[in-house]
Amino acid sequence: MRGATRVKCAVGVLAVALVATACGGGSDSGSSGGSSGGIVRASWGDPQNPLEPADTNEVQGGKVLDMVFRGLKKYDPKTAKAENMIAQSITSTDAQNFDIKIKPGWKFSNGEPVTSDSFINAWNYGADLRNAQLNAFFFAQIDGYSQVHPDATGAKPTATKLSGLTKVSDTEFKVKLSQKFSLWPDTLGYAAFYPLPQAFFTDHAAWLRKPIGNGPYEISSYTKGTGMSLRKWTGYRGPDAAVNNGVDLRVYTDNNTAYTDLQAGNIDLVDDIPATQLRNVKSDLGSRYINEPAGIIQTISFPLYAAGWSSAKSAMVRQGLSMAINRPQITQQIFQNTRTPASDWTSPVLGDAGGFKKGLCGQECEYNPAKAKQLIQQGGGLPGGRITIGYNADTGSHKEWVDAVCNSINNVLGNNRACVGAPTGTFADFRNKITNKQMTMPFRSGWQMDYPLIQDFLQPQYYTDASSNDSHYSNANFDNLINQANAESDNSKAIGLFQDAERQLVKDMPAIPLWYQNGSAGYSSNISNVTLNPFSVPVYNEIKVH
Repeated sequence: MRGATRVKCAVGVLAVALVATACGGGSDSGSSGGSSGGIVRASWGDPQNPLEPADTNEVQGGKVLDMVFRGLKKYDPKTAKAENMIAQSITSTDAQNFDIKIKPGWKFSNGEPVTSDSFINAWNYGADLRNAQLNAFFFAQIDGYSQVHPDATGAKPTATKLSGLTKVSDTEFKVKLSQKFSLWPDTLGYAAFYPLPQAFFTDHAAWLRKPIGNGPYEISSYTKGTGMSLRKWTGYRGPDAAVNNGVDLRVYTDNNTAYTDLQAGNIDLVDDIPATQLRNVKSDLGSRYINEPAGIIQTISFPLYAAGWSSAKSAMVRQGLSMAINRPQITQQIFQNTRTPASDWTSPVLGDAGGFKKGLCGQECEYNPAKAKQLIQQGGGLPGGRITIGYNADTGSHKEWVDAVCNSINNVLGNNRACVGAPTGTFADFRNKITNKQMTMPFRSGWQMDYPLIQDFLQPQYYTDASSNDSHYSNANFDNLINQANAESDNSKAIGLFQDAERQLVKDMPAIPLWYQNGSAGYSSNISNVTLNPFSVPVYNEIKVH
């Protein structure tokens, strides 16, 4: 359940002394190209939080976790299908009680074995209210969650362990859910469910400085604001070992700079082509440009806890603002059709069988200037007479599209100051404002799927008190429909219930769907076999270095 975010000034870290560069610090270790040492040099952005699996719910941190860890399941890099990785089997006769058997022989990079305790301890830690993990909500389906993570404000946990987790042996444990959830096993490839070594608990501070995982890469070094160096772990015995010797993730605060560095041969991989370069990227890179559909949606969220947005009538204002946005024009002019106007809150990548329903949002997501102006007036007008749209200024070409959205709204309202952009310098600071409920006006948001289920687009973002519910939206009917869908064993009926929950979002509009985003990337001639998975993340372990 990662907020779809992109952060990018060229700096790199190796396990050697840092050397200043024109963009504020970097490292070349005497290397002038990606071919030296078989290392892939890729653009990146600092994660919001330390890399605890249960506390990482954004893209940049997720990229690292997915290189450093392997879980019970792994999503196929081509189809996103959930396939067993560490799990030998996950079985159930009633969709509520699950028996999990894990493959023997798996180890963490510090030599510790991966056992059932590695999962049980990690999940208990992630769920415990006292640990304040952003992804705690992912464990809410497990029996006993309300005791370790009570909902009531100020309430203290009455337990430290989830009663629904039972160890059978080092290679087997049982999970009891609080209600039926037939698709629950398919969620277990997400980072929140990764195992943790005992070292995480015995010396937590040391682990945070240098996280230890069980995946194809080890973290060699990390300097916040500069970059991270990962190296192939030769002790990895999984079927998807790295074919390169490592990845240097370099922090960029401007993705245009990253693109310029790619063209100059100073970096090998940029996985966020800036909007200003989309007109030229095909001629610049030729076949080394990737543009593929991805499970990503861009939205504008509203702080429903803030004055002006909490009244029932304000839903009309939000609907009106949605209808004031000319999505087709913006996706064509700003994004050169690498985005598709959104007509629901999921992604076409899911397909009909996965829950996508084109046009579900209806007229509320279609450009209609007259109706938009009418709804905004009926809802009491813009709070304070004008709005700002918050965004992080360091990545993702957000200024361009936020300005375009505001221009569209201003044209509809006949007021060129009705809407303006409100930048925050860095992604981390921007996310901290959202997490700490400091936003009082709409802000850019988005979602990159964690697993290919309609549930992942809806429940983590809009269910009451869910971990990524940035709007702090709460609707009893929506929650009830989500609960019913989760408990439904018939997949088609479950999808219908999820779509009914989406229809509640049309009425309340806690977030405006803008467009579905393609994954875009460019790479140098130093590397090959570069692909993006359906989550729009490079498949780093398969990249070959020449």
